[in-house]
Amino acid sequence: MSNSNHEIGMLIQDYLDGLYRCDIELLARVFHPQALYATASDTPPLIMDMATYLPIVAQRDPPARLSAPRRERIVQMDVIEPNTALVKLECSFFQKDYVDLLTLIRVEGRWRIIAKVFHYTPRLT
Repeated sequence: MSNSNHEIGMLIQDYLDGLYRCDIELLARVFHPQALYATASDTPPLIMDMATYLPIVAQRDPPARLSAPRRERIVQMDVIEPNTALVKLECSFFQKDYVDLLTLIRVEGRWRIIAKVFHYTPRLT
């Protein structure tokens, strides 16, 4: 595994841990401050910046507090050396199944998520 793949894998783990615990300090470290958050699963599409998104996460009841089972997997990771990457992952939180498309950039020596575009479907069971 290349160093970039390892670093990105650690970032994705922090991202998933941050979502599971609703830990906005951890999420603020993985997202670039100017990152975009978007989904077209809603009508109209929902598009936010980090200043809007992180306070919403802070108000959620964390799945970790409920000991909710974790379901997550990296489907694809493409590293376009040296400073751009794309990660597609599947995860489930809050009775929804998500497909996240995360665009990463390497700035000041570390990877950060610059865009999160995702789709979700409600889980029936």
